[in-house]
Formats: sequence, structure tokens, C-alpha cells
Amino acid sequence: ATVFLEFWKRRRAVLTYDWDLIDWEDEEEELRPQFEAKYSQVERVNPITGKPEPFQPFPDKLSRLMVSVSGIFFMISLVLTAVFAVVVYRLVAMEQFASFKWYFIKKYWQFATSGTGVCINFMIIMSLNVVYEKVAYLLTDLEHPRTESEWENSFALKMFLFQFVNLNSSIFYIAFFLGRFAGRPGKYNKLFNRWRLEECHPSGCLIDLCLQMGVIMVLKQMWNNFMELGYPLLQNWWSRRKMRRRGQSMETKISLPQWEKDWNLQPMNLHGLMDEYLEMVLQFGFTTIFVAAFPLAPLLALLNNIIEIRLDAYKFVTQWRRPMPARATDIGIWYGILEGIGVLAVITNAFVIAITSDYIPRFVYAYKYGPCTDQGYRQEKCLKGYVNSSLSVFDLSELGMGYSGYCRYRDYRAPPWSSTPYEFTLQFWHVLAARLAFIIVFEHLVFGIKSFIAYLIPDVPKDLCDRMRREKYLVQEMMYEAELEHLQRERKKNGKQYHHEWP
Repeated sequence: ATVFLEFWKRRRAVLTYDWDLIDWEDEEEELRPQFEAKYSQVERVNPITGKPEPFQPFPDKLSRLMVSVSGIFFMISLVLTAVFAVVVYRLVAMEQFASFKWYFIKKYWQFATSGTGVCINFMIIMSLNVVYEKVAYLLTDLEHPRTESEWENSFALKMFLFQFVNLNSSIFYIAFFLGRFAGRPGKYNKLFNRWRLEECHPSGCLIDLCLQMGVIMVLKQMWNNFMELGYPLLQNWWSRRKMRRRGQSMETKISLPQWEKDWNLQPMNLHGLMDEYLEMVLQFGFTTIFVAAFPLAPLLALLNNIIEIRLDAYKFVTQWRRPMPARATDIGIWYGILEGIGVLAVITNAFVIAITSDYIPRFVYAYKYGPCTDQGYRQEKCLKGYVNSSLSVFDLSELGMGYSGYCRYRDYRAPPWSSTPYEFTLQFWHVLAARLAFIIVFEHLVFGIKSFIAYLIPDVPKDLCDRMRREKYLVQEMMYEAELEHLQRERKKNGKQYHHEWP
């Protein structure tokens, strides 16, 4: 992710130079008409232009910003409520599938619960996205941004926050909370004293996390491609159908001028390329934040983008009207969001490897409790007995239902015949300490490598630096020659002696 962003900065510098936007500043932008209409009574002198212009007082700006932030937190809480509803569904469905009459469902009840939960969660995500766009638009207009770029940056940040939380809240729940508070046999924690909290699959929580990410990513990419191409195709087909129903013959349609044919195409949405940027940034998050749990995500993203870049070209050329051009020196707030995702990805993957996966428990067992203790980790035989060590013992007679014998469950607890039954063992605390130590070491190491890579790769290519310096040198030479020629003319005019050297 760091290498990608560093090379994007180099590419951005080349594009900015090629389009002659090196010296273009945002201050050259015109004020939004809505801003001028709202604050036309309050003016101050612009320190750049020296001219009076409408001005938004700080108390008014602060109050509007507070209302906007409150709206954002309210919508995020709505997402968390939806995630809680899906969790409750999974608890109810888990109980129903486990007692299902169909043997196949009864045998694979955990996969059935996860699969149906993911599909319901995806439908909730797509439904809330429609609401988020309208709310983000309303909150951004309430802030009254000064220029169009400020409006776009504010709107983009809100849309990203809404959709990021909407897409990833259920994934964070499965990665870091699922099965952590379920309790133990004989003392399970229950929601509303009715439904037992869900546990991870016996093979580990990574299976549930991988299923959740795979289904959401594939379905979302398919839906986005349909909305970007299929929806405009259907709209244009409907428009042509309405024209035919109005009695226009085929000959009349062929004879229409090109500008009228273009006008009959679908207009570009109000937000310009914001949806395209948002889709790519969310995809960037999918391919980096939980890549340790779903390594297939970058490949799926690559295949999707290879197809989508051609679909977008077809859409812009044949289905949409030509968009209005606008100057920009960079991609605006999106670059800061991408850098934030890169930082979050390091932290999240550290927690996934340390907490969600079995890497640390295996590591502790191999070096501290396995057959290779004090000998160093040499080969896989050092993990012999790991599964038995990771399982605790429960006495079935404690249930009071006439059962006898023992059962095993995943945890590090003392056996029922010990002096402190079902208390956490020393191995549990060793694993916990190793997990925390791994998170700290991993984060510092990767952040150090990340910063070193960013330092090594210059933001501007050397050939571009040379071209810019050459251009600056030629401009100085031209100014020198022009000034020299001007002085020579002045001296000839005044009858002074002519010299070739600089005065």
C-alpha cells in the first residue's frame, strides 16, 4: 500500500506538470453561489485578491460543523444497530439450524448461519447506502462550504465514513468479538437470558471472517458493475422506447444532429467521479485491512478492475453525456483517506494475526509447552500435541441432566479436578502476553519499514525535476534577454553608448 501511494505521488506530479497545473491554486476557484447567497451581508477583504467577498463567521461555522458531526455519529450508531440486529438473527438462526430436520443443514449449521447472515447483512448494507447518500448531501449543504472543492471534500469524507463503517462493522465484529465472550460449558453467556452467544467455527474464526469478506466483496463488485453499466443501458433503452411511442420514425431518429443524440443519453450524476473514487477507496480497504484473513482479495480486486476499466470506458463514451471538465492538482481528500487506510491496515492485520488466527498459540506451544521446549523450533514435530493442549476439559455431570464423562472445548482452563476448576491456566496468560508483544513489535516494525520506503521513493521523478529546472532556466534566460533588449533600446533612444554587457 505504501509503495502504491508513493508511486501515485510521482504519477500525480507528472500529470500536474503535463496539464500545466503546477502553479494553479485552489484560491483561484470561484465561490459557490449558495455560499454567496447565504453570507452576502457579511464581507471581508480577501488577503489574496485584496477584494471584498462574502465571509462565514467562525461561530456560525462551528455550530454548523457540530450539527454535521452529530448527524454523522447518529448514522454510524444506526449502522451499529443494524449489525446488532444481524448478530441477534445469527443467534436465533444458530438455534434453529442446529435442530433442523434436514440432515445436511443440521450437520453444517454453522456455515448455514454464517451464509444467511452474510446475505442479510449485504442487503442491509445496500439499503443503508441509499439513505447515506441523501443524509451526506443534506449535512454537507448544511455546512455551506465556500468553494466547490471544499464541498466535494466534505461530501466525500462523509460518504467514506458512512460506507466504510457500513461495510466493515460486521467484519470487525467477526474478527475481534465473535466467540470472545461466549463463556464456557456449564456457564455460557446468553443474550436476553435466552440465546447463547455465538462461537467461532471449530477450525477457528478465520473461516467465518474469510466467508464474510468473500461474499460481501464479490456481491458488492457485481452490484456496482450492474449499477454503473446495466442501469444506464436500461435507462437509455427506456428513453428510446418512449421516443418511438411518441411517433418518431427510425428515419427521423437517424437524421438527428449529434448534439441531440448526446442529449438523449443519461446525464452524469451530480457528484461527478465521486462514486468512482469511493468504490476504489473502499476496494483498497478490502485488499489491505483484512488481507491476512482473506489473501484472495487483491486478486479479486485486480480481476474486477481489469473488467471495470473497459466497462467505464464504454459507459462514458456511449451511455453518459460528456461530463463537465474541472481543474484539479490532485485527487483531493482521497489521498489522505488512502494514507489513513494504510495506517489502519497495519494495526488491523497485527490484531488479526495475533488475536483471530492461531499463529501465536502455536508459537507459544512450540517454544514453551511442546516436545521441542528449550531446543528451538526446528520442524513441524514441535507442534505434536498442540490440539490436545488447546482443549480444556468439562465434567458433564455438572449439568445435572444425567450425563456422565467428560467433553473437550477450545480454551485454556483448569480441569474440574484441579484446586481451581475452570480458572484460566498459566498457558492462557502466556498466550495473551505473547499476543500483546507481537502486536507492539509487528506494528513498530511495519511502520518503520513503511516510513523507510516512503523516504526512499522521491515524490517527483528525477527527469521531471530536470525538466522543471530546465524550464525555469529558460524563463530566466528569456527575462534576461528581454530586459537587456529593453535597456539597449533605451540607451539608443537616449544617445548613450551601446554595450553588450549587463548594466
